[in-house]
Amino acid sequence: MLSTQDALDAVLAAARPLDRQETVDTLAANARVLAADVIATLDVPPMDTSAMDGYAVRVADLVGDETVLPVSQRIAAGHAPEPLARGTAARIFTGAPVPPGADAVVMQEQCDAREDGTIVIRHRPAVEEFINRQGSDIRRDSVVLAAGTRLRAPALGLAASVGMAKLQVARRLRVAVFFTGDELTMPGEALRAGSIYNSNRFVLRGLLENLGCEMTDYGIVPDNLAATRAILRDAARSNDLIITSGGVSVGEEDHVKPAVQAEGRLNLWQIALKPGKPLAYGEVNRAGGETVHFIGLPGNPVSSFVTFLLFVRPFILRLLGATAVTPRRIPMRADFTQTKADRRNEFVRARINEQGGLDAFPNQSSAVLTSTVWGDGLIDNPPGHRIEAGQTVAFLPFSDLLY
Repeated sequence: MLSTQDALDAVLAAARPLDRQETVDTLAANARVLAADVIATLDVPPMDTSAMDGYAVRVADLVGDETVLPVSQRIAAGHAPEPLARGTAARIFTGAPVPPGADAVVMQEQCDAREDGTIVIRHRPAVEEFINRQGSDIRRDSVVLAAGTRLRAPALGLAASVGMAKLQVARRLRVAVFFTGDELTMPGEALRAGSIYNSNRFVLRGLLENLGCEMTDYGIVPDNLAATRAILRDAARSNDLIITSGGVSVGEEDHVKPAVQAEGRLNLWQIALKPGKPLAYGEVNRAGGETVHFIGLPGNPVSSFVTFLLFVRPFILRLLGATAVTPRRIPMRADFTQTKADRRNEFVRARINEQGGLDAFPNQSSAVLTSTVWGDGLIDNPPGHRIEAGQTVAFLPFSDLLY
């Protein structure tokens, strides 16, 4: 069996970015991957602006503990000011342009307005105090967002701040999914004897939607080799990636592995991983001598969930040209003891407690989907390692993995 890291390296090495791009409205670019650098066409802010509600002044006009100055103009955001007359102050609001001649802003809490149109200033500011200088955030012609950035709300706002109404992004990945197992039943249908509800379909679809994929969902496929091969051939015609859940183990009713070997080839199978040992990666043939990526996930719900996060998510992001594809590994304190060491690399479902440490879910079975909702992330526990309370462990937060 391959180690988790060797398997991930092999899968990512096969994930060459697809050369497909499109232009979309910035408002519709959430979760997409940038295909070209965003270059600033202006300074941000585009002029000197006030960081406070207060009064724009010349520092040289302020003498002593208190200075009385007439108010010569009122400047709101979005309005052009007049040059500041010497010996006067300008009423100014947050985000408004600073008038030429002013070199500081005194916040209104340090001033007293009088009925005769003057103010008493009780503070002598430093030059440039509470002034956001032109270009202090972004300089014209600088790279604001680099190609390969996965766009989230702050990045979209940053692109908008330099006037980008449209963005060049990678086209959405086309993914086919299907689920094997005669025991699977959809919610809303009556459970037959020996059957279970197909939770994996809902989990995997949700994860793929979070990655912005275009899906072809073939649903539940009968447990036989001919049906599995037929679906693989059909899925290969118009998709970039085929994902299955179940059928990649060694049982007599596990038909996905031999079906892939018959319709293409299997490059990787079985990982020294808990949960998720029977993960498979390969390729399915299609007309013209081309191949389509294939990833077979285990059927157990937690195994399917964990292997998607650890392998499928970074694989998809790499196909889209993203530069950051692996999650953070945050050093955190374990507040529990796990006395039994496993020979495989184990990923323990854990939750952050009020003391800032980690608690493990009591039942780490690969069938207990409750643990994935209860938990905040996964502890990456190396092979042969027991976890003692107080030890520092590597924590992979779901906040990095689910979206």
